[in-house]
Amino acid sequence: MDRTQLTQLTVALAALALIAAIAGLLLYASGRAQRRALLERLAGPEPAPADARPLPALTGAPGATSRPRRFTGLDRRLRDTRLGRRLRLRLSATGLDLTVGEYVAYVLGAVAALWVIGSFVLAPFFGPVCGLVALWGGHLFLNWQRARRTERFIGQLPELARLIANGTAAGLAMRTALSMAAEEMDDPAGSELAIVANQLAVGRSLEEALDELGQRLPSRELNVLVTTLILANRAGGTIVSSLRNLTETLEERKETRREVRTMLAEINATAVTIPLLGVGALLLINAAQPGALGRVTDSPGGQIAMIVALAMYVVGFIVVRRFGRIDV
Repeated sequence: MDRTQLTQLTVALAALALIAAIAGLLLYASGRAQRRALLERLAGPEPAPADARPLPALTGAPGATSRPRRFTGLDRRLRDTRLGRRLRLRLSATGLDLTVGEYVAYVLGAVAALWVIGSFVLAPFFGPVCGLVALWGGHLFLNWQRARRTERFIGQLPELARLIANGTAAGLAMRTALSMAAEEMDDPAGSELAIVANQLAVGRSLEEALDELGQRLPSRELNVLVTTLILANRAGGTIVSSLRNLTETLEERKETRREVRTMLAEINATAVTIPLLGVGALLLINAAQPGALGRVTDSPGGQIAMIVALAMYVVGFIVVRRFGRIDV
C-alpha cells in the first residue's frame, strides 16, 4: 500500500469515526429528550390558574405540526443561542417544516457524507472542500426557498390588497380584514397572515406584527403595503382608495417582474453551468488518469494552484449572479 492509498484510508476512517460519533451524540440526546417527555407525561399536566384563559392556537405558524420531532436535544441547545435564533427566523421565512436542530443535523450529515465522497472519488485534499461546499449549499438552499416563497407571496399581494380594501370598505376593522384575508387566501399568504392574526389575538400591536412579517419576507412590494396599512391604522384617512390604487400598481409590477425574470433566465443558467463544468473537468481528469488529482494535491504548489482555481470558479459564479440580479 503506497502513501496515497494509506492517506485516503486514514481520512476515510477518520470521517467515518466522526459520523459515528455525531450520530451517537444525536441518538443519546434524542433518547434523553424522549425520556424527559415520557416522565412529564406520566407526571400529568400542571393545574392551570382559575382565571387563566386559553390562548388561540398558532395554526398558521411554520413548524406548527403534530409530527414527531427529531433531534430535540440538539434543538433545545441551539434555539436560544444567537445562531439558533437567526436560523429559526430564516426557517420560518422558508416555510419548511424543520426545527433548528433538524436542519443543523441534516447539514452536518451532508458535510460528513460529501467529505467522505470527495476524499474517495477525487483526492483527500478535496474532502474539506466538499465539506465547505455542503455548508454553503445549506445556506444557498435556505436562500432559494426563502426567495421562492417570497416570489409566491409577492404574486399574491394584489389579491391581498384587494381583499383588505373590500373588507375595510364594508366597515370591518383592520384586524378583522386581515383575519378574513388569512382565511380566504392560499399559502404562503394565508399562513403568514394567520400568524399576524394570531399575534394580534394575543395582544401584539398591528405595527409589531406587520414589521415582523416584513422581516420574514423582505420585498419592496410588501414594505409598501405594510407601510400603507400602518399609516392608515395610525392616522386614518382614505385607506380604501389607497389600497385600490396600490392594487393596480402591484399588478403592473407583477407583470414587469415576470418579464425581467424571463429575460435573465439565460444568465442565471450560465451561473450554474460554470461550476458544474469545473466539477466535470475534475472528474474527467481523474477518470482518464486515476490518482492524478491525488498526485497534484500532494505538493504545496499543487494545493495552492487548486485553491486559486476553485476561488476563481466561485468568483465567476458570484459575478455572473450579480449581473443577473436586477431590482425592479
